[in-house]
Amino acid sequence: MKLRTRMAAVAGVAVALTVVVLAAAQYEAARSTLRGQIDSALRDRATSIPSTLGHHNNPGGQPGGGDGDDGGPPPNPFGDAAGKVQYISPQGTIVSSSGQALASGSTLPVDARAKALAAGGQGSYFSDAHVGDVHLRVLTVGLGHSGAAQIARPLGEVDHALRRLLILLLAVGGVGILAAAAVGGVVARAALAPVSRFTRQTEALTANPDLSQRLEIEGQDELARLARSFNATLDALERSAEAQRHLVADASHELRTPIASLRANIQVLQEADRLPEADRESLRADIIAELDELTALVGDVVELARGAKPSDVVDDVRVDQIVRALVERAERRAVDGVSFRATLQPTVVSGEPERISRAISNLIGNAHKWSPPGRPIEIELANGTLMIRDHGPGFDEADLPHVFDRFYRADSARGMPGSGLGLAIVRQAAEAHGGEATAANAPDGGAVVTVTFGPSVVVGDDTTEDDSTAVSVPLLEQEREPRA
Repeated sequence: MKLRTRMAAVAGVAVALTVVVLAAAQYEAARSTLRGQIDSALRDRATSIPSTLGHHNNPGGQPGGGDGDDGGPPPNPFGDAAGKVQYISPQGTIVSSSGQALASGSTLPVDARAKALAAGGQGSYFSDAHVGDVHLRVLTVGLGHSGAAQIARPLGEVDHALRRLLILLLAVGGVGILAAAAVGGVVARAALAPVSRFTRQTEALTANPDLSQRLEIEGQDELARLARSFNATLDALERSAEAQRHLVADASHELRTPIASLRANIQVLQEADRLPEADRESLRADIIAELDELTALVGDVVELARGAKPSDVVDDVRVDQIVRALVERAERRAVDGVSFRATLQPTVVSGEPERISRAISNLIGNAHKWSPPGRPIEIELANGTLMIRDHGPGFDEADLPHVFDRFYRADSARGMPGSGLGLAIVRQAAEAHGGEATAANAPDGGAVVTVTFGPSVVVGDDTTEDDSTAVSVPLLEQEREPRA
């Protein structure tokens, strides 16, 4: 079912319910008024019964006169304006005003409740009764020791008036419901016109994907909010697509150099029999180094292609243990007098151990590359924040906003090995875990890089401090990332 049809149906049902409720209320009000008039007339008629009855009471306590003489007018017919009056003795028998029993065809029905009221002689109540085809409204009222009286008036005119009113209400209600359904369809079409326009625009974007197009926004209603949200999604999608294009373009550019160098060296290697043994060995070493560089570059590009989307499979990760293992590895391989000073607070985060390990390895390798001999690399892990500081030249102020950009190389690092992806991988890993990475210069010189990997839990207060001097080589078989 279309939304427009559903809206029209809902409007029709709502109007139908309203009409039914109003019609029922109006019918009940009219019925109450008409029957109330009958009840009021019956009460007025009942007030004259005791005085009239007093002139005909006999010693036996039954209403009527003496010696079987009727002593009064004949019983009023049901249709009389004064109403039909019927007397009930305390013993529960039906008598006329003169004490004679009435013919069964003209009597009002006497139930157990009426007999009980006649026996007690007190109280009154209204009821409906049918005598033949006549619908009657009956008031039964107690007459003390004389029993009870029943006054009845026909409800034929009232019933007829109520039937006509019911037919009129049904006709008006039916017309109102049909009109409401028609108006609901028109209103639904007008209300959904912006939605239809919105749908056509989105369908056009789907049929012809152009991320530069945006939806038109009119007003400040819910549809305008939806259009803004859709445009924001298109903005994010366009940025993502643009970032992917830049990644592919930058990766292609970076891959050209090692591939071209490999091609040239392999071509030279084809003439290896003409080269001295030392040159051949140097050529083979160059090829292996270039292959290592190419492998590292491809690995970095693949890592960046994962994006900052968190993995569906996570585990509890002890960040302090990862840092300690990487520092110990760096100390074992150190050859240039660079030392490490680590203060580590036992910290657990929820994430991917390999991704976190690679990001920390890049930070340690980057700090090691720029640290002068004899000056320690300071590493501190506290309250879920990892800080790594070296005592090198630090970042140029112009480079600080771009140090985490992909393939960004500072002027001072362009002649050094590396692709400019190490710090980009650090930021991406941090954001994938709900954290962040920042870079700054220490007041007394050197670079300071801090990184968090989302919410963390401190598992103890056994903070450890390592102070050792060693030399290092590239960590985890990765290149040492140049500054920025």
